Amino acid sequence: MAPTPPDDLDHADLEVGRPKRTSAGIPGVASAMRHTLRELGPLRTVQGLARMNQAGGFDCMSCAWPDPGAPDRSHAEFCENGAKALASEATRKRVRPELFAEHTIDELYARDDHWLNRQGRLTTPMIREDGDAHYRPIAWDDAFARIAAELRGLDSPDEAAFYTSGRTSNEAAFLYQLMVRGLGTNNLPDCSNMCHESSGEALVSTIGIGKGSVTLHDVETAKLILVAGQNPGTNHPRMLTSLERAKQQGAKIVAINPLPEAGLTHYRNPQTVHGVVGRGTRIADVHLQVRLGGDLGVFQGLGKFLLEAEDAGRRTLGMASVLDHAFLDRHTVGLDEYLDGLRATPWTDVEAATGLAESAIREVGELLLASDRTVVAWAMGLTQHKHSVATIQEIVNLVLLQGNLGRPGAGLLPVRGHSNVQGDRTMGIYEKMPETFLHRLGQEFAFTPPRAPGHDTVDTIRAMRDGRVRFFLGMGGNFLKAAPDTAVTEAALRSCAMTVQVSTKLNHSHLAPGRTALILPTLGRADLDVQATGRQRVTVEDSMSMVHASSGNLRPPADDLLSEVAIVCRLARALFHDEQGRPRPGTPQVDWQAAEDDYRVIRRHIEAVVPGFVDYERRIDEPGGFRLPHAPHEERRFATASERAHFTRTPLWWPTVPPGRLLLQTLRSHDQYNTTVYGPDDRYRGIRGGRRVVLVNPNDLAELGTADGDVVDLVSEFTDGVERRAPGFRVVAYDTAKGCAAAYFPETNVLVPLDSTADRSQTPTSKSVVVRLEHAGAV
Repeated sequence: MAPTPPDDLDHADLEVGRPKRTSAGIPGVASAMRHTLRELGPLRTVQGLARMNQAGGFDCMSCAWPDPGAPDRSHAEFCENGAKALASEATRKRVRPELFAEHTIDELYARDDHWLNRQGRLTTPMIREDGDAHYRPIAWDDAFARIAAELRGLDSPDEAAFYTSGRTSNEAAFLYQLMVRGLGTNNLPDCSNMCHESSGEALVSTIGIGKGSVTLHDVETAKLILVAGQNPGTNHPRMLTSLERAKQQGAKIVAINPLPEAGLTHYRNPQTVHGVVGRGTRIADVHLQVRLGGDLGVFQGLGKFLLEAEDAGRRTLGMASVLDHAFLDRHTVGLDEYLDGLRATPWTDVEAATGLAESAIREVGELLLASDRTVVAWAMGLTQHKHSVATIQEIVNLVLLQGNLGRPGAGLLPVRGHSNVQGDRTMGIYEKMPETFLHRLGQEFAFTPPRAPGHDTVDTIRAMRDGRVRFFLGMGGNFLKAAPDTAVTEAALRSCAMTVQVSTKLNHSHLAPGRTALILPTLGRADLDVQATGRQRVTVEDSMSMVHASSGNLRPPADDLLSEVAIVCRLARALFHDEQGRPRPGTPQVDWQAAEDDYRVIRRHIEAVVPGFVDYERRIDEPGGFRLPHAPHEERRFATASERAHFTRTPLWWPTVPPGRLLLQTLRSHDQYNTTVYGPDDRYRGIRGGRRVVLVNPNDLAELGTADGDVVDLVSEFTDGVERRAPGFRVVAYDTAKGCAAAYFPETNVLVPLDSTADRSQTPTSKSVVVRLEHAGAV
């Protein structure tokens, strides 16, 4: 096995300054232009940014925040990190076969994520034969033949796993899951397993659909917005414009987060005079600096406050009482048991769980009483704990109490991280799709899809580790660096007979190969996609269930580069057709060539299988596309066993940490998106020139006998007794919640135990890692 790659960014260049109190503004514009001009040049920068998130253009390849409607859509409808994503994907730099000839796989593995990303776009299919130290070029047809032969040679289809990144289009995802189920397995792990799976589990069990309920208009017209476990200034910057619009209409905003974040403090909108020459808009009116894992206590405390206010005869704005009894009586079940649980929970436990004073939670409770339109938004700060599903169910409880579901300006908002992760799930990228979907899929393509549940991400790693999965295909993404327990994941990938990565850029997943490994380069979101019938467009679904078209306009990095759709179609033909080109018996009856030539063919199939896509082709021509049905929002109708929304009673639980230990969360810097590292800085947190830093409360440092500037190893502790170590982190005294620490992923994913997962969703607990700090060189 190759050694763990060092971080070339982190040596003497590391500087630590004061965290910023404002976000965006002229510094954000300057950063965006610096990245795009360096990577794209002036003409390509204008061509790309002018079409990003515009009608007839392409959807941003980073986050899933929705685009505003035509009257509110800017001519520059992108953010700093969207511009960085475009610069990274559409760069003029190229990875040619010569790079692989000059460097062994182990030599490339020893480079850091930033260096690999800087090399440019992949252009040529490559193969690493068993025992070889280098990748070499392979013809497209030969690559598909080798992969198909490997798959047909498996003892069982369940020995293969097919991962999906959230960037994959609806059309590619639909064909991909069809091919996988045509092979005979439901092993379809995806990036959602590692982020919002907890949200889906909680929402399906309570309101009958695993998606958020609000629209962009709801957010911008809400009277109160709670933002929990989310840093929109870095992860979803365009959300700040919507929050600013809500503030301009009188909304109050509460940030619930262990760290103060610049984006939730002040926002300097670079498209307004106030944002350029003034301080901008204050976003959060209140910051609840909750302990990691204490959010369940926050929402139980808020529910307890509302119950006490109800008992005292108080009222919610515009209502005759605090609770919306008409809504509760008609549309919910389980209220009494839930309220009994609140009564049995003492405020002392709420304070212990959250690290907050009761008075701080009551202050937010008063804002709830003053609001008849409340939205609760959350992201991975809530979804990556052992009790994440219960925490999100508690959010639902709070929203239901005041009838804030199916009401304008109110509802539930899980903010998705990747641009089409929600659409991929809609298209069937899920290891346990419902019977209704599988039945329609079988009818449409005249085959019998498998019914046995497949592997999610964590179970896929376990199965590769144990030899039960021998083939791995990654449709985009960087599986090695996205997954938990990096050393275990790497060994699991290397143990496979074959690994295949469909990618736009070089990353470490290519450099932890199976015995045979292939890299299949593909078109990016901004690339012009021309097939036999002409220029193609794909579709994506955002965080608010809006489906719209995306069509790239930039010249691809190579003339023979294939789209994801074309790669799936050609692999499916190699896999399912005989030597005469006829479909093999029992496989999906699909004209794969027609689907590759004209993506409208795929959309007609989607229309026949997936609910909500009637008149698909015409509706994506409508301005902004169309919204998929959401019965709780539109009709207050719930697809649960009782046909009502469900309250959930949950005993208050929070993570406890032994003396001398801290609870660590992994997070992004401002110079990265997911596993893609754009640079060495985190401007908002005052970090420049390095990434191996750990942010720790000054009081904790004093108690631990550690000082700001010390270099330590981070060592995680888990019930399995295995030592997981991330060496060489510079300690930074920082305003985080007492007992908590923070450091960047993917560098700290090595600390997240594979078996430390959220109850029910099996999401890795990347926000609840018990660690100790060991001074570098200590025995």
